[in-house]
Amino acid sequence: MGSWLYAKNNMRNSSNHSYFSKEEENTKTQMSRFDPYDHLNIELNPDGTLNRGQARPTIEANPNGDPVVSKDVTLNVKTKTWVRIFRPTKLPSNSDNTIARLPIVTYCHRGGWIFLSAADFDVHTNCEEIASKLLAIIVCVNYRLAPESRLPAQYEDAVDAINWVKEQATNPNGEQWLRDYGDFSKCYLYGDGCGGNIVLYSGLKIDLTKMEPLKIAGIIMNQPMLGGIQRTESELRYATDEILPLPVLDLLWELVLPKSTNRDHRYCNPMVQGPHKQMISTLKRCLVIGFCGDPMIDRQQEFVEMLVACGVQVEACFDDYGFHNIDLVDRRRAIELLDIVREFMFR
Repeated sequence: MGSWLYAKNNMRNSSNHSYFSKEEENTKTQMSRFDPYDHLNIELNPDGTLNRGQARPTIEANPNGDPVVSKDVTLNVKTKTWVRIFRPTKLPSNSDNTIARLPIVTYCHRGGWIFLSAADFDVHTNCEEIASKLLAIIVCVNYRLAPESRLPAQYEDAVDAINWVKEQATNPNGEQWLRDYGDFSKCYLYGDGCGGNIVLYSGLKIDLTKMEPLKIAGIIMNQPMLGGIQRTESELRYATDEILPLPVLDLLWELVLPKSTNRDHRYCNPMVQGPHKQMISTLKRCLVIGFCGDPMIDRQQEFVEMLVACGVQVEACFDDYGFHNIDLVDRRRAIELLDIVREFMFR
């Protein structure tokens, strides 16, 4: 998968941006006629809702599937949220031939805050592969989308899902797949893209002292979505990126951040000073994965450095090659990415 960088001292230093002013002006001029709404095929309505263009293919849960079964469970009637649970059908055995319990992964999908659901075809098939390759139970959160629901709604939905998983451990009538096959002492939070941002802040919002018997063993952030007002070198370098050009990134944050805030809000830029910094040290083991052709790579690397400075046990894997969401289109990269996740979970 190219050359992976693991040591934080191999990362580029993106803290000094003073020499980017001329390049940034050129970028502003180049992007001035770019319409991010057209790029995303969306239209913002006067009432704040979004027309999302052509409908995306979805797939029903399959409780009789193979090698992975799936089912939908209501999470919160009031917010109309739900989870889709995935379980591999081929279960590992212990040395005494009893069925081994599986790690439980609360998963938050990608989609730039405004797209996709747990029933989306790509999300569903991705969760099936995660469950099959990692031999884990995946609880995919169908969180609310922006701009109809702005942050912190998505964090709250993920916290609801984590608490729901915990309740199944002690509820005699709890979800059978989790009670019969799940290992509540080995729970992980896993997110791609904006989902990586969601698992970060939902991990900060839960009270670890009240989670027994559930134990969060780690947080996995694949290409986490981060931002800020001051442009980074990678944002300017990839300002015209085919997938995430700079105006599109700005618009996505505009649609999801609380109104009357900017991209230096902690939800977008966790590197800013604030009370959340004191909470970061409470995080468990973290894995951060990125690709050096991603416009957000500098922020992801700076984020890792901040985690290290806060005393978090963090592993960082940055590929010299690739781009944002490459694991959706490059099968080999997707498999090798899951190998990294597996090593993190089962080391």
